[in-house]
Amino acid sequence: MGRLDGRVAFITGGARGQGRAIALRFAGEGADIIICDICETGSVPYPLATEADLKETAEGVRAAGVRCVAEVADVRSQESLDAVVAQGVEEFGQVDVACANAGIFWTASLCDMTDDVWETVIGVNLTGAWHTTKAVAPHMIDRRSGSLIYTVSTNGRHGGYSYSAYTASKHGMAGLMKCAALELGRHGIRANALLPGAVNSPMMVNAYSKEFVTGSADSSDERLDHQVRHNTILPGRRMLPPSAVADAALWLASDESQHVTGTEIVVDAGHTPPPHYNGDPLDEPV
Repeated sequence: MGRLDGRVAFITGGARGQGRAIALRFAGEGADIIICDICETGSVPYPLATEADLKETAEGVRAAGVRCVAEVADVRSQESLDAVVAQGVEEFGQVDVACANAGIFWTASLCDMTDDVWETVIGVNLTGAWHTTKAVAPHMIDRRSGSLIYTVSTNGRHGGYSYSAYTASKHGMAGLMKCAALELGRHGIRANALLPGAVNSPMMVNAYSKEFVTGSADSSDERLDHQVRHNTILPGRRMLPPSAVADAALWLASDESQHVTGTEIVVDAGHTPPPHYNGDPLDEPV
């Protein structure tokens, strides 16, 4: 038996990256899956997921022998998310786990940032997490059980140069999680947050992020990966695979964490604790 047999999980930003990894991990443990993604370019300065990505994730879920509802939705719209959850509940009868995973990254200094950058990042990352909570909470309250999992970031604990909107949104998500744990706990609903470090996903591996991290949009993937190696305590680590986040999400979704709520779990190979130094780095040339 799988660790999530008989359960239904809703994952936002599920078309690729961490969202896809979580969906496939949950499916492999027996959960039926509801996923959504915005699937459009918009104004964000790097490519977002496509409908083809969403379809590919859905096919991977079904290949695990479970069912899947996959829809295009914008987490900034409560109506949009409510419709996706309603479709999933109509087909599967319930929703037991919700991962508020959709997120974007956009850099700008405090003084130069435009309203559009601020409002878009806060809208997707923080407001989207709130909308996700509102979309699933009534169903979980009716069943008097549920697990809410918020994909935050190590930037939910510390700041960073030129990404105050992202950092503010992630601090806000951590606060939202704590309030959800307090307000919904009496209904048997748990709420926890995952704080990943640098993850090898399309949000990180693109020309825009490469220019921010390495100074050149033309840097190779290997150069970007190499740059990250100095940000961890554990030796030999670079960007984490999305599966590292999915493994932690699985634990929070399962009965193994049934006594855990209101908690932040850091998945970063030791990036957050000081000193930010890898005592045994890999020194091969790139």
